[in-house]
Amino acid sequence: MCGEDPSCAMPVVIFGKSSGPEFVQEIYTAITYHNKSPDFYEEVKIKLPAKLTEKHHLLFTFYHISCQPKQGATVETLLGYSWLPILLNDRLQTGHYCLPVALDKLPFHYSIHSPEKVPSQIPPIKWVEGHKGVFNVEVQAVSSVHTQDNHLEKFFTLCHSLESQVTFPIRLMDQKITEATLEHELKLSIICLNSSRLEPLVLFLHLVLDKLFQLAVQPMVIAGQTANFSQFAFESVVAIVNSLHNSKDLSKDQHGRNCLLASYVYYVFRLPDPQREVVKPGSSAILTESRYYTFGRASAVSVGSKLLQSRVISCSDPDITVTQTPTDDEVKNIMSSKPVDHSSSRMSFYVEGTNDMPSICASPRPPNKKHFHEELALQMVVSTGMVRESVFKYAWFFFELLIKSMAQYVHNIEKQDNPRRSRFSDRFKDDITTIVSVVTSEIAALLVKPQKESEQAEKINISLAFFLYDLLSLMDRGFVFNLIKHYCNQLSNKLNSLSTLISMRLEFLRILCSHEHYLNLNLFFMTSASAPASPSPSLSSQNSSSCSSFQDQKIAGMFDLSAEYRQQHFLTGLLFTELAAALDADSEGISKVQRKAVSAILSLLSSHDLDPRCSKKEVKIKIAALYLPLVGIILDSLPQLHDFTISDARSGKGRTGNPEEEQESAGAVSQNVALAIAGNHFNLRSSGMSLVSLPYRQSATLGPDTTRNLLICFLWIMKNADQNLIQKWIADLPSMQLNRILDLLFICVSCFEYKGKQSSDKVSTQALQKSRDVKARLEEALLRGEGARGEMMKRCRIPGNDRLAGLNENLRWRKEQTQWRQANERQDKTKAELDQEALISGNLATEANLIILDMQENIIQASFAAECRDNLLGGVLKVLINSLGCDQSTTYLTHCFATLRALIAKFGDFLFEEEVEQCADLCQRVLHHCSSSIDITRTQACATLYLLMRYSFSSTSNFARVKMQVTMSLASLVGKSPEFNEEFLRRSLRTILAYAEEDADMQATPFPIQVEELLCNLNSILSDTVKMREFQEDPEMLMDLMYRIAKGYQTSPDLRLTWLQNMAEKHTKRKSYTEAAMCLVHAAALVAEYLSMLEDRNYLPVGSVSFQNISPNVLEESAVSDDVLSPDEDGICSGRYFSESGLVGLLEQAAELFSTGGLYETVNEVYKIVIPILEAHRDFRKLTLTHSKLQKAFDSIINKGQKRMFGTYFRVGFYGSKFGDLDEQEFVYKEPAITKLPEISHRLEGFYGQCFGEDAVEVIKDSAPVDKRKLDPNKAYIQITFVEPYFDEYEMKDRVTYFEKNFNLCRFMYTTPFTMDGRPRGELSEQYKRNTILTTMHAFPYVKTRINVIQKEEFILTPIEVAIEDMQKKTQELTAATHQEPPDAKMLQMVLQGSVGATVNQGPLEVAQVFLAEIPADPKLYRHHNKLRLCFKEFIM
Repeated sequence: MCGEDPSCAMPVVIFGKSSGPEFVQEIYTAITYHNKSPDFYEEVKIKLPAKLTEKHHLLFTFYHISCQPKQGATVETLLGYSWLPILLNDRLQTGHYCLPVALDKLPFHYSIHSPEKVPSQIPPIKWVEGHKGVFNVEVQAVSSVHTQDNHLEKFFTLCHSLESQVTFPIRLMDQKITEATLEHELKLSIICLNSSRLEPLVLFLHLVLDKLFQLAVQPMVIAGQTANFSQFAFESVVAIVNSLHNSKDLSKDQHGRNCLLASYVYYVFRLPDPQREVVKPGSSAILTESRYYTFGRASAVSVGSKLLQSRVISCSDPDITVTQTPTDDEVKNIMSSKPVDHSSSRMSFYVEGTNDMPSICASPRPPNKKHFHEELALQMVVSTGMVRESVFKYAWFFFELLIKSMAQYVHNIEKQDNPRRSRFSDRFKDDITTIVSVVTSEIAALLVKPQKESEQAEKINISLAFFLYDLLSLMDRGFVFNLIKHYCNQLSNKLNSLSTLISMRLEFLRILCSHEHYLNLNLFFMTSASAPASPSPSLSSQNSSSCSSFQDQKIAGMFDLSAEYRQQHFLTGLLFTELAAALDADSEGISKVQRKAVSAILSLLSSHDLDPRCSKKEVKIKIAALYLPLVGIILDSLPQLHDFTISDARSGKGRTGNPEEEQESAGAVSQNVALAIAGNHFNLRSSGMSLVSLPYRQSATLGPDTTRNLLICFLWIMKNADQNLIQKWIADLPSMQLNRILDLLFICVSCFEYKGKQSSDKVSTQALQKSRDVKARLEEALLRGEGARGEMMKRCRIPGNDRLAGLNENLRWRKEQTQWRQANERQDKTKAELDQEALISGNLATEANLIILDMQENIIQASFAAECRDNLLGGVLKVLINSLGCDQSTTYLTHCFATLRALIAKFGDFLFEEEVEQCADLCQRVLHHCSSSIDITRTQACATLYLLMRYSFSSTSNFARVKMQVTMSLASLVGKSPEFNEEFLRRSLRTILAYAEEDADMQATPFPIQVEELLCNLNSILSDTVKMREFQEDPEMLMDLMYRIAKGYQTSPDLRLTWLQNMAEKHTKRKSYTEAAMCLVHAAALVAEYLSMLEDRNYLPVGSVSFQNISPNVLEESAVSDDVLSPDEDGICSGRYFSESGLVGLLEQAAELFSTGGLYETVNEVYKIVIPILEAHRDFRKLTLTHSKLQKAFDSIINKGQKRMFGTYFRVGFYGSKFGDLDEQEFVYKEPAITKLPEISHRLEGFYGQCFGEDAVEVIKDSAPVDKRKLDPNKAYIQITFVEPYFDEYEMKDRVTYFEKNFNLCRFMYTTPFTMDGRPRGELSEQYKRNTILTTMHAFPYVKTRINVIQKEEFILTPIEVAIEDMQKKTQELTAATHQEPPDAKMLQMVLQGSVGATVNQGPLEVAQVFLAEIPADPKLYRHHNKLRLCFKEFIM
């Protein structure tokens, strides 16, 4: 109610229920039955009017309801009233109240008192229970007008009393405040602001901060005294900022900034208006107008005030001439500047045009006027203790305030067109310098503290960087550059940890370099010839100098990070210095810093590339010129780059020419493994590059991502730089530097290879989900288990173990819209996204390779002009060959083949004479593209291959060698590449033949006939391939076929070598490491054989004889027959392996494989051949490595001893016409250790079942001789028997160790029990045994896993001989059990029980009773009888 009369009930303030009208005048509670102290549970919502008076109150009326009313009586009986005034001392009444209830009608003027304190009336009021509180009610307020907090209430009231004309003393709650105590009370209220509750403080935050900032800059005159509240106001702001950040209830953005404060600075903060003094009555001031008025956010208040002043001046008395001159200038300034939109600048006061006004306005800056930015900077400088600590902790807020106030100040005083140097006072500049210096010291101090503090330091560092970033737009650039310089110097003086130092400075520079005018700040338009000696603050010189001629200076100097460069291009110079320092450093944690440094530069180049201002070619040339020193830095860090060719060699492409890389490991290396390898410098092989020859510094290897980003930067510069400049630079470079560039291009090719769709998302979502489910189930199973394993799994799953926590907060690039996504969260990508990624990846690969090709063209042209092509052509060719070995687009291949043809045409002689190995590689790559399914690629490849043959023929008749290389390439391609298309290759061969037939110039020569011969040879190799395809699923048959092909090339050592390597590769894939090693040993023996023919060096092996100790099978490689070619013939033994280094390479690889296969003794034999060669070459580094490998091998022998597992052997016989050539053939198969009979049986039955149909294949279960007549001719039969190595007694003397009993095996034995009546088993006296001994064609291990049986011997043992054999076996078991070290009681007990237990069936007791009960009648059996007795004697003793 707004009064006491019933008509004063306010109609639209109580919200109605959903079933009635929206607003009601009164509301009733529910009835409570038979209860003298009822509880009313209603909640009533009331809309308070905007203007409340002391008459507003809530009126409660209580009724009694009769359930059974008497006749004529009403149902409701009025009981009494109570009320609650809404305001008390101008404050809302909220909280719990216990009100007395009056029984009579309420007296006049009751509403201005509370019911508890009503003054005594006449007649007196009757109260329930004698004026005791009986009605409980709770009032809650939801208001953005009423503060409901004592501290805030006091602060706002006092501020109001300062701004408005109020009469003193003023009443504030229970106290009176006079004008004299006003200043003291205001200071107290400012100090106490932070004690207010957080909720109301947040609600009124904008207003509180506005008032505090107003107090900080406005000079107050109270009772004639000037009061200064600056320090108190500033400290209060700091305290509020601190408490808001510390509150857990308030949200923060991803950078840890309080969202309320961020939005306040961004949207709400405007400069306090310090134009007038606020003066209290009693002082001698004229102006008493209120300062506080509403204004639109769109335009700043002070601009509006300025315009208002000008209006006042213009309409004032024209006779006043004294002040007119300055104000006229002022007015002109305002009018001439940009028009200000004052449509939204709503002013709620009106200034009258009186004559005494201009005298104040004419001097627009009174001497005691403060500027907000100056005051804020001063307070930040002079703050101490906890306040200072908080200022730096939340520096972002104060920096943002400073920047915004400075920007508004520049806007308001129309100084945008002024020189930057005169915009701000010197004192303010000093304060800024001090702030930056102190903040830098604070960062350095925090960084030496624990982890949590260093996170804090990172945040402050970022805030400082953004502050200087903004200053670049407002202040003199030279001044800001000085600040940056001081920051860098100060940090380096105070920090010891290099990685931390570089990381902090990088983060700082990264932010500064993201400035929109970054390029202009770096004077990118100036060449080093015309730039001033220091960074100029003004940008007016932008058009003064264009790219002047480069000839005036040493071009090479432009690619170096010189002191002169760092002066002219300040920020870029700093960034490059940090990058060079990061790449040079080798301290802990530096890889993260290197990644950050490279990413910063990559981001910069990306932003230039996307910037529409930089889209013109001439602008890009200038930008690329700015980044030229980066090329020098990248070339210096070449040995640190991640070598992408290694992981390629692992995945079986063997792209580089090194023997070590020809092998393929067990499978392709996954991306994660590759990343792990990247950090490990032991994996840096020379990878076919001539890196070793260059004098580099050694440092930690960069990760693949970092390397890739660095290479992208390099290629971008090379693409956009002035091509004339690049050519001149290359022409001046020494050949060593050019080789470096070629090495870099080689890495680039492998780095940007197109990997296809799946590489972007290694695992499809389904597969990923499946593996996750399996992992989850596995974890669940492990978690149920107790003990250390379960414990560990639980620990792994605790979310607190997230090592990346807190990392995201520090990542910040753009101020507002950055959204970081953690790299380790695999996002499920749609098909469209994957397609898009594949498209981008493909385009990048093409673009990168075309830039590389351009660079190579530049190098060829420059070196050709400089007559130094000899040592560079090989390098160029190597890069081209590498690019042909990668997956490339047709666009690139067209250009690449064109370059190749030009090279062959220009430098053919040199290539064929000097670069023999490269030519071999080239043949293989071009031939591979001849089998391409894309017509245009095939056409290009055919033309190139034909040109290669033609030039090799016409130059120095090197055609024999090229023919050999092409043939070997095809053999190699056939053996290694399962996906090549035979049909397309045949088409290509026909095309080449057509070229030869139609080439008019060559018709008179034997060239066309030789080409035809060559192509016939190639076709026969292709036919072998077709056969191989048929047996792709049958590994044994496939190996037999490859073996046969290799044997067919006995007269052509290069091809035989190729096929042996193909076999080794296939074996490695199947994890038959020993067989793979044997293939390489055979290859090495072949090389040794031909090397000994060529040159007789005593340290080289004398042909294959030297390899006998490794395996007697190697003698096959002896070149003794008449049809062996002489290695001097052209084109024979020209491959890279027919050299001492090739031989060593093959043997080293073989040793590695033997080691993997567990044949450590053989490793020693292999190295016995290698060591003399290394000693002769004085290669002590390799000798060190070799001896360390030998040590490992011998350690393994000692440690593993008898625990090693060697192969298991089975005799497999094939019977049935379905097997074709295999019918009635017997083989011994070597299977992996501990292979059981059912396993091999299942494998062979399954495979041949697929070939002939499951019903047509049958496995013969026993080992008895097979009678072919009893077999079904329509079926295929396989007999599989387990066999053991067999040695004669004399052999056992030499075969002492476990290894010797399992190596070099060619005789095997299996036993078949039988009785004379046909049953396999019978009584002791009738049990016979057949021992079958098989001899194989070659000794195991060999180059294949199955070998033909060439001889079979059988021995039949009579029952007594069987008994003797059993007894000898028992004796051996007993001896072994008794002599075991340490003794094993259980084992002994088992052996004894099996030997002497009376219940043992057919045990020694039974043997004695059957054979020794009486002396045999047949004298032939005496010897056996005695032998058995001796056996028993030995057994019992």
